[in-house]
Amino acid sequence: MERQSEPAIRIVVDLQRKVLEIIAVRLGEEAPLLPILHDVQAAFGCVDEAAQTTIADALNLSRAEVHGVVSFYHDFTSSADLRPALHLCRAEACQARGVERMVAAAEAAAGQRVELKTTYCLGLCSVGPAARVGDGLHARLDETGLVKLVQSL
Repeated sequence: MERQSEPAIRIVVDLQRKVLEIIAVRLGEEAPLLPILHDVQAAFGCVDEAAQTTIADALNLSRAEVHGVVSFYHDFTSSADLRPALHLCRAEACQARGVERMVAAAEAAAGQRVELKTTYCLGLCSVGPAARVGDGLHARLDETGLVKLVQSL
């Protein structure tokens, strides 16, 4: 069995320490699992197996329980994707406003450079089609606006 190098071990320990810091901030809250998972996802771009184990241990949950939550919700990923992501609402209200006709152009603009993710309802039903990039919301998108948004990432 190959041993990990000392710098690699140090990185793992530093990451675990940061996950523990995130947990410590949320530990006194009622039902802290989801807020912790959101914070870890935001900090690292994913909630990997090591983070899931650390969270499970800290909250006295099984790793299966934590993994079940991570795998159930689309906001969490177990491995990081370094591409910028655009979340395009494809719920009924946005469909009624023409989002489906814009998808092919958005996919062409994104190529492999931008990750297009489908989401259902951003709460902007009256001003759809809508998209989210990070914490920024974009409403009243037409095909040209959506393509420009994708290209700006």
